[in-house]
Amino acid sequence: MTNPPLAISARNLTLTLGSDAAPVDILRGIDLDVADGEVVALLGPSGSGKSSLMAVLSGLERATSGSLTVAGQDFTALDEDALAEARRGRVGIVLQAFHLLPTMTAAENVATPMELSGASDVRARAEEELRAVGLGHRLDHYPTQLSGGEQQRVAIARATAPRPQLIFADEPTGNLDAATGHEIIDMLFARRKETGATLLIITHDPELAERCERVITMGDGVIASDTKSETAAQ
Repeated sequence: MTNPPLAISARNLTLTLGSDAAPVDILRGIDLDVADGEVVALLGPSGSGKSSLMAVLSGLERATSGSLTVAGQDFTALDEDALAEARRGRVGIVLQAFHLLPTMTAAENVATPMELSGASDVRARAEEELRAVGLGHRLDHYPTQLSGGEQQRVAIARATAPRPQLIFADEPTGNLDAATGHEIIDMLFARRKETGATLLIITHDPELAERCERVITMGDGVIASDTKSETAAQ
């Protein structure tokens, strides 16, 4: 059987921060392949390197050394501007703190990244995506007029609207109550399934990890375990 194409391929990936005199090794030789369409949970205690790994894989942070290919693009030698360009259309990101622009409406928050990447019909696409996450009645509301759950739905719509090959989510329910958090996860998984994107999600929630096809646990800057789930229920 032919192996599926890879959304992510990393070899001996390292990240070192701090000064030359006092370097701090954050990632210490990561080897990782993620197949197209795979749903992966990334676990680990604080300081284990999981958020740093996601930052490198998503192009928000440059690796210090190693090789990295994401959605067919070689991220290895790109500078910050080139990484930002490479992310557009390939990578969608959902963060714990929403990071919506407060002076823009929900529709504008979703449309603006597509507009910056040169897409067409961005307003119509933004409205369609917001309707898909149950916010068709909130198109012209500003973030301060939305609940936390609604703001995260806008963030999901913003991430999925360009139809990226990969979606990264870093503790997307961290600022939400349990009931709202469950709704947001259901929405995120539904949108991922409908778009066919690869999903890599950082979580401390074992129940959420069980919904993923694969669970990777980080420890001290390396991958401590990497297991396939037999009970994944997306």
